Amino acid sequence: MTTSTDILVIGGGIAGQAVCEALRERDPELTVTMVCEEPRLPFDRVSLSHLLVDGKDPEALQLRPETWYADQRVATIVGDPIAELDPDAGTARLASGAEVRFGRAVLCTGSEPLMPPLPGIDLPGVIPFRGPEDCQTIRREAARGTEVAVIGGGLLGLEAAYGVASQGASVTVVHLMDRLMERQLDDPAAELLEPALRELGVTVLLERQTRLILGPDRARGLRFADGEQLACGLVVVAIGIRSRTDLARSAGLACERGIVVDDTMTTSHPRVLAVGECAQHRGMVYGIVAPIHEQAQVAAETLVVLDAAGPDMVVEHGELLRDDGDAATSATAVATAGRTLYEGSILSAKLKVMGVDLVSIGDADTSGAPVTADGGHATSAAVHDRESGIYRKLVVRDGTLVGAILMGDTRGHELLLDGVKNAREVADPLELLAEASQASPADLPDSAQICNCNGVCKGEIVRAIVDNDLGSTQEVVSTTRAGAGCGSCKPTVTELLRVVRGGQVEEATYLCPCRKQTREDLAAVAREQGCESVSELSAACGAGRDCGACKPGLAYLISEVNSNQHREERHARFINDRVHGNIQKDGTFSVVPRMRGGVTTPAELRRIADVAEKFEVPCVKVTGGQRIDLLGIKKEDLPAVWEALDMPSGYAYAKSVRTVKTCVGQEFCRFGLGESMKAGIELEELIEGLYTPHKVKLAVSGCPRNCAESLIKDIGIVAIEGGWECYVGGGGAGTIKKGELLAKVETKDDVLRLAVIFLQYYRENGEYLERTMPFVERVGLETIQAAVLDEESGEPAALLERFRIAKAACDPDPWKERRAPLHPKQFAELDSEAAPIGPPEGGEVEAERAAATATALRHPALAVTHVSGRSAEESPDA
Repeated sequence: MTTSTDILVIGGGIAGQAVCEALRERDPELTVTMVCEEPRLPFDRVSLSHLLVDGKDPEALQLRPETWYADQRVATIVGDPIAELDPDAGTARLASGAEVRFGRAVLCTGSEPLMPPLPGIDLPGVIPFRGPEDCQTIRREAARGTEVAVIGGGLLGLEAAYGVASQGASVTVVHLMDRLMERQLDDPAAELLEPALRELGVTVLLERQTRLILGPDRARGLRFADGEQLACGLVVVAIGIRSRTDLARSAGLACERGIVVDDTMTTSHPRVLAVGECAQHRGMVYGIVAPIHEQAQVAAETLVVLDAAGPDMVVEHGELLRDDGDAATSATAVATAGRTLYEGSILSAKLKVMGVDLVSIGDADTSGAPVTADGGHATSAAVHDRESGIYRKLVVRDGTLVGAILMGDTRGHELLLDGVKNAREVADPLELLAEASQASPADLPDSAQICNCNGVCKGEIVRAIVDNDLGSTQEVVSTTRAGAGCGSCKPTVTELLRVVRGGQVEEATYLCPCRKQTREDLAAVAREQGCESVSELSAACGAGRDCGACKPGLAYLISEVNSNQHREERHARFINDRVHGNIQKDGTFSVVPRMRGGVTTPAELRRIADVAEKFEVPCVKVTGGQRIDLLGIKKEDLPAVWEALDMPSGYAYAKSVRTVKTCVGQEFCRFGLGESMKAGIELEELIEGLYTPHKVKLAVSGCPRNCAESLIKDIGIVAIEGGWECYVGGGGAGTIKKGELLAKVETKDDVLRLAVIFLQYYRENGEYLERTMPFVERVGLETIQAAVLDEESGEPAALLERFRIAKAACDPDPWKERRAPLHPKQFAELDSEAAPIGPPEGGEVEAERAAATATALRHPALAVTHVSGRSAEESPDA
């Protein structure tokens, strides 16, 4: 099979993605095809440290959702690398044998981890720190208590070491040099860094030359040149990268350390460009992300210039030439926008380790030498406070700022990076240090780079805010991509938003910030066009197609609009919903079996204890909702744990109704006024399985003594003399707030009915990720009371009927998927299956659903009868 494209992007990493986006910014018509060697679309490799530390869902690292490529008409080939490239013929042959004909190609083949030729380097238990799979291996071994050695004390090595330490495992950094991060730090900064890492649980061994990885069956330790040995069970190698040039070399392109390119990012063949870690420009190969975006902009400009000039034109050394070599005109002369030539990048690095703030910019190490290698006179000024761990240093060469190190206090690093990039003249380095420490985002020049991960400058952010009338941080992130990487620049983005809007920042309630679509907008589209899935809604109005961050919200909206009679696309859900467990910071999951009202039996307790012992569960805990939580379950073990428990899910993981906490009430307590346990069990049976805008916690107290803490729950029920009270919008987490008294009613069935009607009103009107406390404050108690109490309006009965329809379509127990997983990778370490669809109609699951819901729907509380309720204002003792 042969296909054709104007531009062939070879490589699906950050560089390949950056080239595609830069091309589309300039030309919507050029046909573009991107070939990804890995079995996934481009992901944010810079954020691997987050995946390692907090167990972030690997899918969250994907730079753009699949729909973005369709909308931008970027064809993608995944998991089928280029095997052969013929620049003269303009053809590329894939490993599968398929052929792609191209007008021009951009090599974005990136790099590979540098693995030293040590004896034992190929043993099991020796891995690089390069991809999601490596993170999974490191986390798994750390969870087992394996002692880990990290070879390499640079940026990547330190981030890997911190990821291990954050799991509570023993980790030692082994470094050849006499100080950490020797390329970015001088001696004083490195001396501060080492004890800061020790406080985080990282041991550091300097000046250790590893000679051998001990075996024989797998990695058992390291032996150094002096004969000393270090015992370990996992070796993580992070000593650097090597440009991937094999394809370029076989195609006859000039290669040294990388693929040699000129200032237009063109290789030795005029038809082929190169961008990123595979490219060598003026002798430099850049191993950090910021230069990638700068190079991608230049490469895209070059390609657009060539396309405008015609198919017979090429660029060589910045000149636009015909194929026969005759000069036509300067490439810069026909550029339509932006900077055409790449002159190199200023190196800057930020250590993303919690508790250690460190930024290194440019040439920051004078090493005590007043004269640099090129003869320039270098001076430095530093502020050094060992006790507080602060070190701020500037390096000036011949009156021009060339570098900086900021540790412990990184204020103003954007200003200093811009100063290095633009060769700012500095008369007094100490004065500039003071200026930087006081600089606010408003003081930064437009050229100051705010987001290193995505190469976004202040001017771009300001223009986007003004041109698009952006009103929230998330809108700015979605529009500009600033803050979409590691997220460390988000506070600066927010401050810029405040400055531009004169302090009038409204964290808008757009469900889809990229398209500025509200919940009401999207619900209207879903109803009008009969959308029964997220993909149908996305196709109808574009929601979720740009960055994909809103897809979990869209998944809830679709289920609510369709009363749970929708087509479930599990890939749109958060990881918790995909595997029915609450993900923990170490990537394991918690399992909470159902105990309605907190009531259990001896047989259930025995089963829980047996499972905890069988699977060596690290922690068994009674939750705040009176359930038993089994913490530390591996993802792949979830089905077996559920099978052994043989208990239904307790729904303690989703944005849904959670547990109903109860006191013993009238059944046992001498102060009890109502049957709180019975009411709690019935309430939980009525509502379990329903998704909601955010988690909903409930409680039933048998008297006003409030032992079940009903007054600070999303929905709280309290037994009183002669009746029951229903409270809504309480909060017991970050903000403590007593719930609002919705009404007093006479019977248990009445109060359960009232709780259900309010729940449905919240399901239909709450913004996604809005708890009931801010929901009640936003909508107003009187409005809510009118909707759920005014029987004459017919609205309470209508809400109740819509609740019954939604409840009837609920799954009785999602843990049944242990026997019928939705797709083969549902419980695998890396769940990368695209668009799995829910179980088919009929069969065991549907039969159990019907049986489980029938009982709940027959409850008297769901009968359409009048409730003798009084609002809080009508109650004399409210």
